[in-house]
Amino acid sequence: MQSFNALKERTKDILNLKYATALLEWDQQTYMPEGAAEARASQIATLSKLAHEMLTADETWKLIEAAEREVDTNSDSLEAAIVRITKRDFERSNKLPSQFVAEFAATTAMAHEIWVKARANNDYAAFLPTLEKIFDLCRQQAEYLGYEDHIYDALLDIFEPNAKSAYVAKVFSNLREELVPFAQAIFEHQDRVSDEPLHRQFPLEQQETFGLMIARALGYDFKRGRQDKVVHPFCTSFSRNDVRITTRFYPDFLSPALFGTIHETGHALYEQGLSPELDGTFLADGVSLGVHESQSRLWENIVGRSYGFWSYFYPDAQRIFAGILDDVSLDEFYKAINAVKPSFIRVEADEVTYPLHIMLRFELELDILSGNLSLKDAPEAWNSKMQTYLGITPPNDSEGILQDVHWSSGIIGYFPTYALGTLLSAQLYEAALKDHPSIPEEIQIGKFDTLLEWMRTNIHQHGRRYMPDELIQKATGQSLTHAPYMRYLKEKYTPIYDL
Repeated sequence: MQSFNALKERTKDILNLKYATALLEWDQQTYMPEGAAEARASQIATLSKLAHEMLTADETWKLIEAAEREVDTNSDSLEAAIVRITKRDFERSNKLPSQFVAEFAATTAMAHEIWVKARANNDYAAFLPTLEKIFDLCRQQAEYLGYEDHIYDALLDIFEPNAKSAYVAKVFSNLREELVPFAQAIFEHQDRVSDEPLHRQFPLEQQETFGLMIARALGYDFKRGRQDKVVHPFCTSFSRNDVRITTRFYPDFLSPALFGTIHETGHALYEQGLSPELDGTFLADGVSLGVHESQSRLWENIVGRSYGFWSYFYPDAQRIFAGILDDVSLDEFYKAINAVKPSFIRVEADEVTYPLHIMLRFELELDILSGNLSLKDAPEAWNSKMQTYLGITPPNDSEGILQDVHWSSGIIGYFPTYALGTLLSAQLYEAALKDHPSIPEEIQIGKFDTLLEWMRTNIHQHGRRYMPDELIQKATGQSLTHAPYMRYLKEKYTPIYDL
């Protein structure tokens, strides 16, 4: 196993370069002074280029070939998976010129600062030239990587391996048939639920205290993580022992920080739950963004917005937010956090309408990449689709096309994974309940370890050992389907809205 072990040492060095890059990116969004943007872009470009060149070097390929002779790559062993995934990453990365990788990294690093200002100033025109360059780079990236059916497939595969845009479109179509009429039925009874209790004045310090308390209770290990404030929440990892989350606070709206913290905690639990055996290998990561999102959506919504969860935590909420929620009963608070109504901001959308936000973005990205929509006309198209899907039109671009950080980061093809993960969250929860019917009762007493351990055993520990569909099949006995999610929504929201 000499070559196999040498390959592991090399991938460890490559990962360390990538983790160092991620640390610089984390700092850029949390503490970096504004004036450092240009220098930071150069630093990120250099490290990205070095990691890419080291991965695609002849020495790496020779070690892969030698390791293949030492390991039975057709077996289900961990060693076989390490070689297979390393080879997959090599072959994909080898299609991208190192100079392109450096340019892509530098452009998106600078783009973040431009986006932040454009969003704050509601100035899409200021962001447009940069955005056009990013989409041009993504088109180049897709051409380098190659695709059979649609240019979008090459980019989608980065985030959801082996998935195709036609598959996503079919999943969304099947979901839309059931979801849209159900959402419309709720919209017709909006007066039955009020979210007013969430729009009071909540001191930021108490919000942070309460959110961190819940994150700890769910299992997030703060000895191996931390939380910071950003413009757009995210989770990042530099190893399973250094997994960081972020959130944003509003003094007059409790939900963004509270449920944002729970959401990012779900991501962090995945990263902290990776098997130590995967350390230093390319398997030490989530298998896909869809599977990753299933974890954040499960803890944020299925657990974090459940009645049982709040029957346990609501006394703490009333204590920490003393005098603010005294006149709000548990039933009223539960309905408030589950209020369904059309909204402009995706990350603050309710469970029912959330997938509609993703469908909008997926369709826009398809049209832009296909050349059927210019970026100059994209804000108008965005607003039109918002009206079609949700019956509302954003009052400005900051609450419309400028709201998400993703395009400035160059991650085109990422958005569908949010909806795929949302569907998968319900499918995984059903499977966990089948094995452990006591989970809902345990949640009522603040016990989350049974559910977490099920996720650790069936999802987290494996990292990238299996392809996404293979992992989902192993965990739930079937491929991804929208049926569990619709069952979950109907069971939950029918009594809330007395449908």
